[in-house]
Amino acid sequence: MQRRNGNGLAIVLIAIGAIMLMGVLPHLIHGIFGILFPVLMVALGYYGIKSGHKIIGWVVLFIGIMTLISKLSWIIGPLLGIALVVWGISVLKGKRRGTY
Repeated sequence: MQRRNGNGLAIVLIAIGAIMLMGVLPHLIHGIFGILFPVLMVALGYYGIKSGHKIIGWVVLFIGIMTLISKLSWIIGPLLGIALVVWGISVLKGKRRGTY
């Protein structure tokens, strides 16, 4: 098999076309941009605060954080549950070691 310069673009186009035919690309793009937009809002809010536009910076930062929390709630909820279970176990173990 002979490889020429410029085959990389052809391989990328074939891969993107195959992904589009499988119907995965719209879901992948939606997921990436669903997370990317709130992250960009957080970054722009931070930049606004640092550059002196404190009110608009805090507003954009707050909206970005709230949107990011809502987008990541599928992972935040279980992590919070695990943290509460671990904390409860440590509290129970801590009471047994105390003096009576």
